Amino acid sequence: MTVTAADVKKLRERTGLPLMDCKRALGEADGDQDKAIELLRKRGQQVLEKREGRETGFGRFGLYTGAENDRGAIVELMCESAPVTQNEEFIQLANDLAQQLATGPGAETADELLDQSSPSKDGMTLREQKDDLFNRIREVFNVGRFHRVEGGTGGYCHNAGTVSGVLVAMEGGNDDAAKDVSMHIAAMRPAALAVEDLNPEEVAKEREILKEAALAEGKPENIVEKMVEGRLRSYYAERVLLEQPFVKDDKQTVGKFSEANGMKIHKFIHWELGETS
Repeated sequence: MTVTAADVKKLRERTGLPLMDCKRALGEADGDQDKAIELLRKRGQQVLEKREGRETGFGRFGLYTGAENDRGAIVELMCESAPVTQNEEFIQLANDLAQQLATGPGAETADELLDQSSPSKDGMTLREQKDDLFNRIREVFNVGRFHRVEGGTGGYCHNAGTVSGVLVAMEGGNDDAAKDVSMHIAAMRPAALAVEDLNPEEVAKEREILKEAALAEGKPENIVEKMVEGRLRSYYAERVLLEQPFVKDDKQTVGKFSEANGMKIHKFIHWELGETS
């Protein structure tokens, strides 16, 4: 069967692959578009298998959030180069992964998530969406960390998601307030949500250091404990989200800002891209 330029153009539009690759595949498939697409996918898979060990040092976070939603999720999607992180289809894939994780049955592994349906590509799994994108870009993509939380959520991705991602689980509140808190977390990097969530050993160590410093200043022992408790408040204000001065209004803490917006924060996730923990 003769393969026409129109046939090649049509396959190119369907796959986004180079014209010569499309022409070759159509020739081998006797002009059958669907068979040609299958051939191209198989070849892409062969190339992918050869490149799977390549380093993926760049990427972005996909988010699915909403104060009124039943669940929220964050997914880390890694790639080989910085320009790909700005590719619209790569961004879509990251967000599709997060949406499916939040709205689907959940997943324990990346493979389990990838085998689920794509929210934006009818009749296609997330793995097929990922592999088709690889076929066009020819970069390896790896799903890194991911997490789903129950209830309303807010979120924020720093530097368009290519540096860090924040997911906040909360009750009540609204999307704008949740985003403001998420931006605060990205900027101020708290270690814990509340004072009781701090490592007790680290707090005890800090308390001892402050006590020794107060005694070294010659303060009477009967007021040292009060001094230590006062100075611990500064320690908490540096490390605890609800005790930190709010970046948009440092006259109130994040805790007070949340209360004013009818929002109770249950937990937060703050991931830097590429971290292993």
